[in-house]
Amino acid sequence: MFSAVVRIFRTPDLRRKIAFTLGVIAIYRLGCVIPTPFVDFANVQTCLASSQDTAGLYQLVNLFSGGALLKLSIFALGIMPYITASIIVQLLRVVIPHFETLYKEGQAGQSTLTQYTRYLTIALGILQSTTLITVARSGALFGNSGSEACSSLITDNSWYAITLMVMAMTAGTGLIMWMGELVTERGIGNGMSIIIFTSIAAQFPSSLGAIGQSQGPEVLILVLAIGLVITTAVVFVEQSQRRIPVQYAKRMVGRRTYGGNNTYIPIKVNMAGVIPIIFASSLLYLPALIAQFNQPPAGKAPAPWVTWINDTLTKGDHPLYMLLYFLLIIGFTYFYVAITFNPEEVADNMKKYGGFIPGIRAGRPTAEYLDYVLTRVTLPGSIYLGLISLIPLIAFVLIGANQNFPFGGASILIVVGVGLETVKQIDSQLQQRHYEGLLK
Repeated sequence: MFSAVVRIFRTPDLRRKIAFTLGVIAIYRLGCVIPTPFVDFANVQTCLASSQDTAGLYQLVNLFSGGALLKLSIFALGIMPYITASIIVQLLRVVIPHFETLYKEGQAGQSTLTQYTRYLTIALGILQSTTLITVARSGALFGNSGSEACSSLITDNSWYAITLMVMAMTAGTGLIMWMGELVTERGIGNGMSIIIFTSIAAQFPSSLGAIGQSQGPEVLILVLAIGLVITTAVVFVEQSQRRIPVQYAKRMVGRRTYGGNNTYIPIKVNMAGVIPIIFASSLLYLPALIAQFNQPPAGKAPAPWVTWINDTLTKGDHPLYMLLYFLLIIGFTYFYVAITFNPEEVADNMKKYGGFIPGIRAGRPTAEYLDYVLTRVTLPGSIYLGLISLIPLIAFVLIGANQNFPFGGASILIVVGVGLETVKQIDSQLQQRHYEGLLK
């Protein structure tokens, strides 16, 4: 293992790629602590230190921004607008035939879709930064704490200052997107995934420190042990797949013989990744957001439906919230898998190139068989996603840890998934040069 690490740094090309990636990560983390113009950073720090509920409404965005959201920094929006834009463009392939045509055109069509994603990212950055600044001006960013410091986070409320803040946050989103694409081209791994990995990993020390400070070292050791078990289980499931054997018939093209080889179609247990968790969190966020903008004036009691939402669908410690969260994740898992994996398209491509599944006729029977297998493999995958996503909520109820509990939900899935993919890329780079990889 140590000799493989030494080989990494002795390979000039690989060493430059890793150094470039680490440099981009350092710039990104620096931008996460630089405040946006006209933001009172002292008041922001005071609210962060005194707030018990780390803005549960904005938990997911704050997680993906590495804590920059609640600091109102120039990178406050993080990579979330790009993730949202990518998901929207992918879903539009089902609705708009032109998008599906571009997807099938190869490199040229993919470049056009990427450009659409960039434009949509900037538009979402403007929208989300405007919303964030509006919430910060109203004093509700930290859950209506009533503190004077939390009500005066912005020092200048003029149109010029607000416009400059929106421009700064949107430009920060564009810069993050550009840096992610640079890492993909010149560094190691997928740039966007690396930035998300960095944002989540940066929260681990503070989350573990808060647990140790509030619950004691015994609970911290127990959490670390549970985290090790969860990580091992996640690695096992993320690597699990159902391999459907495929054989290709021999065919003559001129004097050459093509085909005749055996391969397989890998169907992962978790084909949807963290997308269902993001969808479910976003959907459950809407009732709380509506209730937040319908708070009564001081001295008046809120409406019964507002009180019910605040008590049930805000913090995540209510059984109804957990049940809805779990069921939504299962539903969105099937929905996303149905969009991203088309059995009929796979069956048509196999038939076109002379491939078939042993014992299954080509064409429609193959598509039905693939759909049969996919449906049954997705069920344990969706239940696994639901259980993993409930771990932070259960920890919040049992040990009083905040909802940024590191070993569960989207955080552990992204950290493990990106870590495995990056290690595989380093391993393949080493095998190209030394015939021995990082993993033996």
